[in-house]
Amino acid sequence: MEEILGLFSNVGNITWQMMVMWLIGGVMIYLGIVKKMEPTLLVPMGFGAILVNLPMSGAVTQVIDGVTENGPLDILFSSGISNELFLLILFIGIGAMIDFTPLLACPQMMLFGAAAQFGIFFTLSLSTLFGFSLQDAASVGIIGAADGPTSIFVADYFNSKYLGAIIVAAYSYMALVPIIQPPVIKLVTTRKERGIHMEYNAHSVSKTAKILFPICITIIAGLIAPRSVALVGFLMFGNIIRECGVLDSLSDTAQHSLANIITLLLGITVASQMRAEYFLNVRTLFILALGLVAFVFDTVGGVLFAKFLNLFRKNKLNPMIGACGISAFPMSARVITQMGLKEDPSNVLIMQATGVNVSGQIASVIAGGLLLQLIAR
Repeated sequence: MEEILGLFSNVGNITWQMMVMWLIGGVMIYLGIVKKMEPTLLVPMGFGAILVNLPMSGAVTQVIDGVTENGPLDILFSSGISNELFLLILFIGIGAMIDFTPLLACPQMMLFGAAAQFGIFFTLSLSTLFGFSLQDAASVGIIGAADGPTSIFVADYFNSKYLGAIIVAAYSYMALVPIIQPPVIKLVTTRKERGIHMEYNAHSVSKTAKILFPICITIIAGLIAPRSVALVGFLMFGNIIRECGVLDSLSDTAQHSLANIITLLLGITVASQMRAEYFLNVRTLFILALGLVAFVFDTVGGVLFAKFLNLFRKNKLNPMIGACGISAFPMSARVITQMGLKEDPSNVLIMQATGVNVSGQIASVIAGGLLLQLIAR
């Protein structure tokens, strides 16, 4: 009987902080399954948050009777995330999924991707005013790009002690694009502006152009910000696999099997940083708030840039497409398309929105590389 009762002795080690993290994990699982918000990430992260917040959890490293027992999630984190391996491999899969044709058909859309990174640098400056180091401020600011892998890459490079909060904020705001962006866009546009029709001059893009584009982007990014080469290069390598036409099996593997396996491992591994003792503090809530500021100002920056260009254009742009300059591909493009159709059922913006959205994917990665280049570790 004593042995049986001893099995339940660990119950006394449960703290209220652990139970709060169980609740947070449960909410993430609920959002992933019921609301279908980024389920491939929120479900593993939510379950992992519960897993690592059990008392004496064998999933994470513990010191028992003076003996260190390495937990599998910490091993995965050190071998796959802290050295950026999982993230770079995932970028190959993401690159293989992206079709740059809408952007190549209308190259000026690249400007919106650049403009929509305003929130990153605004929040970086704001964070330093609240006592964050420059490295932590950069890690928080990159949340605004709504690019989870880049956020992890930058925060891990700077060895930020807020990595867990940054990860949760980045992926949460990616999932909440359909909820956050519409009211922000309506706040800075008029109904007349949202109803502007845009012609899409669909002209064929040659296979040569599709192959040369990722090569040129990699070279240009490498010359401007050498530290971005790993991020941009792996993304563009995945795209070359897609477009070259002779590696279809590799492209299919990168888009599906490879991306799914890495996403699965990434989701549950990052939960190792969601232990209550690291996560539950005022600083975490502050980071979530600053991440929201970055995300909102990225959206506003893209919209206002489009409105600025309209001052000099005869054929007006629908300023909503500027909001697609964030990296949340293709969610943001879908949101803007739906908003355009709601204002006018004949106003189809899908191709323009997609062109801006893929430019945002490139711009956010380059922005992350610039932060690594400009700020000393």
